[in-house]
Amino acid sequence: MTGLSLREQLLAAGLVSKKQAQQAEHQQKQKHHQHAKGQSRGQAAPVNEAKKAVQQAQAAKAARDAELNRKRQESLEAKQKADQIRQLIEANQLPKLETDDYFNFVDRGKVRRLSVDAQRREQLIAGTLMIVRFEGRYSVVLPPIAAKIGELNAKAVVSLDAKGEAPAEDDPYKDFVVPDDLRW
Repeated sequence: MTGLSLREQLLAAGLVSKKQAQQAEHQQKQKHHQHAKGQSRGQAAPVNEAKKAVQQAQAAKAARDAELNRKRQESLEAKQKADQIRQLIEANQLPKLETDDYFNFVDRGKVRRLSVDAQRREQLIAGTLMIVRFEGRYSVVLPPIAAKIGELNAKAVVSLDAKGEAPAEDDPYKDFVVPDDLRW
């Protein structure tokens, strides 16, 4: 009896019937088959997870690249606008005057001044000339040029309309308006 399988030994001893032995063998084959299937699925799952991880990494890299490209494009556009503004001002600014007469105006909360003569002062007050700011310098240009510069960068055009700016609540001089023709 040493060469017989456990199934055959149990059948010979009469402990199990032939039907029970076949049923047990069938269940064992199913378990083995399911186990083999589960292993192949188990191997496929890590592959799918690896593919998902790779896809997520690629998507994240694509998003980073798109953001960098957007920032580069914005920077390039800003440089192009600055170059256009510089060219407009250099080509169209009125010559600077060397006089002791100054036109005072407010820009970004500070009083600034520009050398003018009587005619240019009147033109600035009337709005037939405009002041533009670029790279910390002020230039006088005609209104159509100021409008083009304003389209490129609205902050470059200095508004001489002091009424548009509301004084701060704690400003001790808010009730005292500085006249345009005040000479210092």
